[in-house]
Amino acid sequence: MRRAVCIGLLCLLTDMTAAADYRVDAQNYRDYLHRLQPGDRLLLVSGDYRQGLPLHNLSGRTGQPIVIEAADPAVPPRFIARPRANTVSLVNVRHLVLRHLELDGRSQPVDAVKAEGHSRYADHITLESLHIHDHAASQQNVGISTKCPALGWVVRGNRIERVGTGMYFGDSDGSDPFVGGVIEANRIVHTLGYNLQIKHQTTRPAEYADRYDTVIRYNLFSKSDAVAGPQARPNVLLGHVPLRGAGSEDRYLVYGNLFLHNPSEALLQAEGRVAVYDNVFINGSGDAIHIQPHNDVPRDMAIFSNTVLASDTGILVRQGKGAAWRQRVIANVVAATSPVLGGEAAHNVMLAYRPDFLNLAAAELTARLLADAQPPDRLPAALAGELAAYPDWQGASRPGARVAPAVLRMPEALWP
Repeated sequence: MRRAVCIGLLCLLTDMTAAADYRVDAQNYRDYLHRLQPGDRLLLVSGDYRQGLPLHNLSGRTGQPIVIEAADPAVPPRFIARPRANTVSLVNVRHLVLRHLELDGRSQPVDAVKAEGHSRYADHITLESLHIHDHAASQQNVGISTKCPALGWVVRGNRIERVGTGMYFGDSDGSDPFVGGVIEANRIVHTLGYNLQIKHQTTRPAEYADRYDTVIRYNLFSKSDAVAGPQARPNVLLGHVPLRGAGSEDRYLVYGNLFLHNPSEALLQAEGRVAVYDNVFINGSGDAIHIQPHNDVPRDMAIFSNTVLASDTGILVRQGKGAAWRQRVIANVVAATSPVLGGEAAHNVMLAYRPDFLNLAAAELTARLLADAQPPDRLPAALAGELAAYPDWQGASRPGARVAPAVLRMPEALWP
């Protein structure tokens, strides 16, 4: 309903429709989906939901998202996968929040959450406190996937386990970019393929032309029980941003994460523009960090203040032929058979591999490694000031400090 509000000779129309809360159950919830307007909440009571969650042509607004969540987070509704349909299907949606839901794949060959390939956009989506499990019919089945342009996603506090791929953002040909996301405080374990992959990007839609950082922080990425073979993938793979024009100055900021074990691939592989800092990498079966060409070449890279324990190579940098970009490896503590290979390395503490430290709590690892080392260098003031410009760098509060490797700030519930 609308009414006219007149001030003098000026009449304005104001929207009198108030945001609504709808409390629904497994029998009637789909009847309400088309009604949802900015600010509305769909509150799902506990129970088994077997007809999926198709969210199509829905738009909230900034500050007034459409929210779909458990009526009681202590007993979340369970969505059970069905054949030939992704459980949560996103098509042409903006400013949408999903939280406190369980998505049970039951080994069906479908995705748990998918921004569909025929969608024109899926922008400003928040996925929070979801429990996604048993979507592992093959490596192609994904916990959270985007196959259309996607801007401003927040993926926070989710538990993803026993899936083919944990998160897969973008498309294999570099189309459908994932832009300006925040991926934080997630626990991703027991995946056949990647815990997380963000595909390379060829171009940007005009409406996404601003400069963006995508932030990956405070997550647990583990492939401790993965097997070698054709499905072998890094825990995390980051492709390049557009090589020129809109988006070419974007970065990935990867900090405060714990990367655990991979029997046949590196824990992190990246190209493009990436900063990797304040992380802990532990791999008793191989390499930790690979900076190397994939669909293009590594561009400007900063790898600093990480703690690495790896049975083979700690940090490997392979620059593409003729590339003029800088890959700096600074102030890391690396205990590996080959600690640092390539890149512009400075102020690192390089130690022999310590297999007896594999079972240490990650929070103790740095101190134990440094106890066996010569006192590390102090960082030059200019360098410390440059690194302090990176968001949330732990060393920024210690000007003039010595090497300041990772201090994890992951939520306690994520610790292995």
